[in-house]
Amino acid sequence: MPTVQPSVEAATWRSRLSALSDLPKLWALVWESGPKQVLATIILRTLGGVIPLGMLLAAKQIVDLVGAASRAGGGDAGSLWFWVGVEFSFAGAGQVIGRTVDYFDSVIADRFTMSLGLKIMRHSASLDLASFEDPAFQDRLERARAQSTDRIGMLTSAGWLLQRGVMIVFTAGGIIYFSPWLVLILVLSVVPPFLVESHFAFLGYTRAHELTPLRRSLNYYLALGSSAASAKEVKVFSLAGHLEAQYAGLANGIVDQNRILAGRRLRWGALFAVFAAVGYYGSYAYLTREAFAQRITLGTFTFMVGAIAGANGHLQTIFSLFSDIADQALFLRDLILFLEEKPSIGANAGGALPPRPIRSGLEFQDVTFAYPGSAAPILQSLNFRLERGQRTALVGENGEGKTTLVKLMMRLYDPLEGKILLDGQDLREMNADEVRKEVGVIFQDFVRYDWSVRENIAAGNIESLNHDSALWEASNKSNASQIIDKFPGKLEQMLGRRFEGGVDLSGGEWQRIALARAYLRDAQILILDEPTAALDPVAEHEMFQKFAELTQDKMALFISHRFSTVRMADRILLLSGGRIAEDGTHEALIQKGGLYARLFEVQAASYR
Repeated sequence: MPTVQPSVEAATWRSRLSALSDLPKLWALVWESGPKQVLATIILRTLGGVIPLGMLLAAKQIVDLVGAASRAGGGDAGSLWFWVGVEFSFAGAGQVIGRTVDYFDSVIADRFTMSLGLKIMRHSASLDLASFEDPAFQDRLERARAQSTDRIGMLTSAGWLLQRGVMIVFTAGGIIYFSPWLVLILVLSVVPPFLVESHFAFLGYTRAHELTPLRRSLNYYLALGSSAASAKEVKVFSLAGHLEAQYAGLANGIVDQNRILAGRRLRWGALFAVFAAVGYYGSYAYLTREAFAQRITLGTFTFMVGAIAGANGHLQTIFSLFSDIADQALFLRDLILFLEEKPSIGANAGGALPPRPIRSGLEFQDVTFAYPGSAAPILQSLNFRLERGQRTALVGENGEGKTTLVKLMMRLYDPLEGKILLDGQDLREMNADEVRKEVGVIFQDFVRYDWSVRENIAAGNIESLNHDSALWEASNKSNASQIIDKFPGKLEQMLGRRFEGGVDLSGGEWQRIALARAYLRDAQILILDEPTAALDPVAEHEMFQKFAELTQDKMALFISHRFSTVRMADRILLLSGGRIAEDGTHEALIQKGGLYARLFEVQAASYR
């Protein structure tokens, strides 16, 4: 189990600033998700940035007019109410703009989340299967998924940065008109707190990055302790206490590390926040003295105090927003790197189409394969041929590479050495997507979709989703129709317990549904990889008989540990040591007295 380790990575401004180079890519994604909404919010935020200065200028005029009227015993009431109307108009416009911006921000956030989610799904589908079996990739994928929602705050921060930038430009212009050095004091008083906050924000990113594997473990223990799939064993084996202890140990470690970092941030942040306050109140004291000495009017005093307060707040907010965006850009790096990851097995969209019909069959020539990160090959110099119209059974002990062989046939992996030929042409020269369309396969770990029966079967050929006759024909071939007929909703019946109205199935019933997927596919190569493990021997025997009937003109490969069923195949291949150790009919292999015969005898003895 992973353990919590203190962060040792130093915070570097170079890392933070280089991460900003990814921002244009993010803005492109945002613009793509809703260009009209993005343009509208830019215009509105720009207008909103001008309003505070307009209100301050109107307030200055009002105070000066009231002061002059007080000294003279009367004044121009028309001008006074004009400026009151101006200030009210600015205030009203600010309220309307603020709420309209909130509306567009909400729309943009929803559209961005949807658009990015689709991109992640689409890109994930293009990557190699090997990527999903790599823990480091799983960490990157976990962080990329999080960015589709966690970076919504970054979009809002960018909008506020624009608006506050417009505000500070106009407000600082007004201050400079009266006293340029006051702006310099404000900037110098805000920079140190900004640097401190940025330093700790970077450390926060480093901590979050390091904790990704731990959080995956945390989520795993949470799922084990609260999911229907594991509920039976948790109860039967009294695992609740152990799962809680593991979860608490990880969670407490994470909480402790975050608390230590938050404490350091609190102490240093509070110290430099006082420093920033000195700059602001020093300027305030100076203006108070000037107004008291009547060197500036009350209107000017009101304007300058409001402008300095606004500028101070805007500067702090701008630095804070910039720091937040820079630090979130570090997280964004994970998303960008994920979207830029390229598959090593290209689809070869311009490649040759697989032959239809297949004539000579599929051949492995000196194929050697090892999984990434593994030194020992699981298949080594493998040679065999599958013929059209022949039903071949593949047997072997666990871990010999039977499922790996199937993955190679479907180009989910490529061999390290050797070739896989279809009618004499290398699979790597063909369009991978078109090759896979010619293969109907059900793996032993097939997915139980919490979908309707219709969708579960149509997963084998999604283009047939609304073709009821094709769905029923496939379910008849797999004997799933006997199950479906019992449902009041028939094809519309929801399966699984995740959603309301769903019904769960037994293991054997799920396998019949999964088998229907393979039969739905108009494929020339049909592969069943241990799909009948949950069926009793009689049901499996009946299923294999039907399988034999339905694959008369196809290439059929059947993987099973039950030798009583395997013996019905036209040909049996025994995989051992990464090679085809034995090849022949059941009778021939029994007569040979080799490994197949010994394995058959061991299994047969249990039935005597």
